[in-house]
This record gives sequence, structure tokens and C-alpha cells, in this order.
Amino acid sequence: MGEGKILVVGGGISGLTAAVEAAEMDYDVILIDKEPSLGGRVAQLRYYFPKLCPPTCGLEINYRRIKENPRITFYTLAQIKKIEGEPGNYKVTVEISPRYVNENCTCCGECEKVCQGERVDTFNFGLGKTKAIYLPHEHAFPMRYVLDKSALAEGDLERIKEVCKAGAIDPDMQPQTLEFNVGAIIWATGWKPYDATKMDNLCYGKYPNIITNMQMERLAAPNGPTKGKILRPSDNSVPQTIAFVQCAGSRDENHLPYCSYICCLASLKQSLYFAEQNPDGKVYIFYIDIRTPGRYEKFLNRAKEEANIEFIKGKVAKIEPADNDDLVVIAEDTLSGKRVEQRVNMVILATGMQPSLAGENIPVPLERDENGFVIPSEAKGMYSCGCARMPLDVMSSNETATAAALKAIQTLVRG
Repeated sequence: MGEGKILVVGGGISGLTAAVEAAEMDYDVILIDKEPSLGGRVAQLRYYFPKLCPPTCGLEINYRRIKENPRITFYTLAQIKKIEGEPGNYKVTVEISPRYVNENCTCCGECEKVCQGERVDTFNFGLGKTKAIYLPHEHAFPMRYVLDKSALAEGDLERIKEVCKAGAIDPDMQPQTLEFNVGAIIWATGWKPYDATKMDNLCYGKYPNIITNMQMERLAAPNGPTKGKILRPSDNSVPQTIAFVQCAGSRDENHLPYCSYICCLASLKQSLYFAEQNPDGKVYIFYIDIRTPGRYEKFLNRAKEEANIEFIKGKVAKIEPADNDDLVVIAEDTLSGKRVEQRVNMVILATGMQPSLAGENIPVPLERDENGFVIPSEAKGMYSCGCARMPLDVMSSNETATAAALKAIQTLVRG
């Protein structure tokens, strides 16, 4: 029987895995996430490696394990404010932001129908809007609406409260401050896409048909803004030609100096999405090196067979507009030494993976490297897993999560 508690910070796939692995070894776990629902980045994908599973495949299993295990307590909209103490005896202060919707919510959706105010849809990376009261997505866990009071239109609150038969709307909710005593902490804070607006030559945000790879995932997802249809944002037309710009912010001393590991595979995967919907479409991949580590070499061959891809070895110098909202991708083909100017209907930037904590002022005794990745510290009883530790795919993230759970248990045992 385990003694002491483990805190897991981050409720994405690696945080969920770490939590259930520790709890199923009879240790009490507190799981927190800053978003209104668990699932992290995996919830935003259409498919993930290695089997090209939909997000529900792995997430639903872990959600069920959480619901069935009384040793796991989880909190959403939660962020750490302070950590004091030492391994085996940490006091952690956590602030819970108000959801303004209580546990009576049945997700009937009537509130959303009468609401007029809108907010930017962050789950879909700004590709659309939601109402001011919204369900994060159709597989949200917990399955409960959230109210963004700042986005309400005049009269919305009264209309929402009137149609809510469950009495779930609580606009007077206040932030809560909770304190937990834990023996070890696992950081599973995940990653964020590198800010594509920092690369002036790639013109992200300047032309509507330049999107990021995560926006492409949302376009291809059945629960995305276009219900799974890959359409150009400018006119909702079906693109016939698309270009992927690899290493958009990665392997660049001016941005992210490291390889983000999964970007090449993501572009190959998205080429297959495109080929499924448009077998006659053409894909151009501008790359420095195509990296498909280990077992993923077979996936490269599959993409070459099933999608009409032309690989162009060369770093993109710039992207220019053409008529009809098309774009011209300009690069030097390093194999031929010739300048390439390729016109396409749409461009996808394979933006790098940056740790979510990069650039964040974390008021806790946490060791991070120069790029913001969390360095595990056995001496401090703090461990990291998934993309909080390094760029990884889902399977590798889960492996590091299991390892972090075991190291956290060892800290409790020694304590």
C-alpha cells in the first residue's frame, strides 16, 4: 500500500498515463491541468502514431481508468501558484479558475443555442469561433460547458440562465485556492506550437491560406471547423496543390535550435489526409532532411506510394502572394542548385514543438534547460515526461510517463 501523494502537472496523454500508472500501484494522485478539459494536444489531432489511431482510442481508455480509480483526484482550469518544502514533503498551492458552470450541467446545449456572444475558438487554433458558453469539444472530459463571461453579448446571461433547466449556470463562482501535501511531482506540461509569426519570411498571419500543421490537423478532424474537409480558409474551396514547409522554426539558431522530431512524420501523415480527399492533388514538401526515426521509415515509404508527393530539398526563403489567393513558395533546390518558385493553393508550416513552459515565469523550484524543457531531478523529487522533457511522439511520451511514475513512487518509498 503506497503512502504519500504524487502530483501530476498536465493532463495530456503523458500526464494521464503517469497518473493512472501510479494510481494503479495504489498511490494517491492529484492531477491538474490549466485547460477546461483533459486530453492535451492529442485531443486536437485527427490521428496519432504509430497506428494512426483517432484521439479517442487512447484518451477514452485513460478517462475510464480515471473514473474507476478512487485514488485519482483531478482538477481542470488549475494552475500552480507556489511550491514549498522538500522531496517527500511538498506543500503545493493551486488556484482553480471559475468555470461559471457547475456539476449540474447535462450538456443539453440549450444555453449555446440562445447565446449570441462569440469568442475565438482556441481548440481549433483560431479557425473559427464558439459561443461565449461552449463545450471545449465533443469528447471533452469532464463533459461540461464553460462560460467565458468576457465574450457575452448584452442579455446573454439572462437568456442562458432561463433555458438551463438544470440550474448549472453560476456567474458568481469565484477562484478557489487549494493546498496539497505531496511527496513527488511529475511535470507533464506538454508542448505548444512555435509562434509562426516570428518567421517574417513565411508570412504567417499575412495571407489566409498559410496555416500551421496543427491547424491542418483541425481541418482534417471530423470534429474540426470544416467537419473534416480540407478547405482553403480564404474561400472554402478544395485545394488541388499544397506545400509543406519543414523545419518552420526548428533547427534554426534564430528560433528553435533543435529538431522537433515529429514534424516530418506529421507532414507525411497530413499528405495522406490530403490524398484521401483528393487523389489527384499534388503535394510539395520542402525539407532540409526527411527524418523518420526508427520504425517510422516504413511510414515514409507508405506516404510515397499513396500520396502524390514531390520532395524538394531546400530551405524556403520566402512565400509570396499570387492571384486567386494562391501562393508562391520560393527556395533553392540544393540537389540541383536551381531556384524553385512553386505556385500552390495552400501552404502548411511544419512549426516546431516548444515546451509549454518555455518563456513562462514559473514561481517554483524547477530545473529547465536553455530551451525550456524540464530536467528531471531525483534530488528534488521532481520528474518530467512527454514533451515537457523533450520532443516526442505519443508512444514515447507514454513510455517516459510510466518511467516518471515509477521514479516518483521511488521518492515516496525512500521518504
